[in-house]
Amino acid sequence: MKLIQQSFRIEKSQAGNRLDQALQQLLPDYSRSKIQRWIRQGFVCINREYCKPRQKVFSGDLVDLDVPEQDVISDQPQAIEFEILHQDEDIFVINKPTDLVVHPAAGHQDGTLVNGLLAHDPRLQQLPRAGIVHRLDKDTTGVMVVARNLSAHHWLVEQLQARRVKREYIAVARGVVTAGRTIETCIGRHSQNRKKMSVQSGGKTAITHFQVARKFAHHSLVRVQLETGRTHQIRVHMAHINYPLLGDSLYGGRQRIPVGVDEALADVIQGFRRQALHAERLSFEHPGSRELLSFEAALPDDFATLLEALKRYD
Repeated sequence: MKLIQQSFRIEKSQAGNRLDQALQQLLPDYSRSKIQRWIRQGFVCINREYCKPRQKVFSGDLVDLDVPEQDVISDQPQAIEFEILHQDEDIFVINKPTDLVVHPAAGHQDGTLVNGLLAHDPRLQQLPRAGIVHRLDKDTTGVMVVARNLSAHHWLVEQLQARRVKREYIAVARGVVTAGRTIETCIGRHSQNRKKMSVQSGGKTAITHFQVARKFAHHSLVRVQLETGRTHQIRVHMAHINYPLLGDSLYGGRQRIPVGVDEALADVIQGFRRQALHAERLSFEHPGSRELLSFEAALPDDFATLLEALKRYD
């Protein structure tokens, strides 16, 4: 079994970048140093020829990876707390808590959802990304589906690519949003800050639909549906239309307390130290029965407390 055996075509947005930079965008779960080592060890080819980490790539280049399993240390099972909403022979449906990274990566080699899933089912080690087919940001809470076998994994990935998985979120935005709308842009990696994504002409198409569920004095409760699933998509799109999510320091800057709010609400807002975003509902066809299923994750306590404080002030 291989760790990675994939081929990529270099897109126009990556043309002119170094090979190691381009691969880190394509494989965000692996560090730049690990990718550079793979290239030096001959596990990466451009247009069927061996290459160097600093080699430039061009639009249309074919990049092949064939990385042997023994090059990595397997992720280890760990006791990680999260709620299992449903499980059967094909899937886990889980409610991801805040402050939990989904995949091991630089700075988070363990203590992740992957480690916790392996404790529940060690056979997930044999699946790509331990059966995880979509992700939530570290501080985004809510419902996720995980495949437990290769057939289920293929089915769920196909459903996601065909945009037949319905993902519904609830969020609190800064500012009073006038009305719901559809946001359609292209999103790619930020040119200066590699931790961020941004709206840019050379990125991948991203489509977000949202409706205003309730308006508060200085904030809005919105319900969001993803048509595509780009990294940080909701956070980037809401900031793009000048309604960043409450608590989102990466895309909205420092936490701002609206002028004139009472001390009780100010304390709640100041104490909410993550983006106010929750994956509330997930609907998809079951990989075995093909039955249409829908699962909901209740609001976490901090989000519920925030909403109550906004309602009281309103």
